[in-house]
Amino acid sequence: MAYVISDECIQCGACASNCPVEAIKEGDGKFVIDQDACVQCGACASNCPVDAIKED
Repeated sequence: MAYVISDECIQCGACASNCPVEAIKEGDGKFVIDQDACVQCGACASNCPVDAIKED
């Protein structure tokens, strides 16, 4: 399952700094996950302080 970042993102960067393949970048108003680079490990979701990252 792919992970997506919702509008609840507070742009803290915890997800990006914990991504082992650097698939998360700062977007317009929230961080975004590059679905082609993501290995679906879940590290981003487990480190998000506001639970803005969910499986799609």
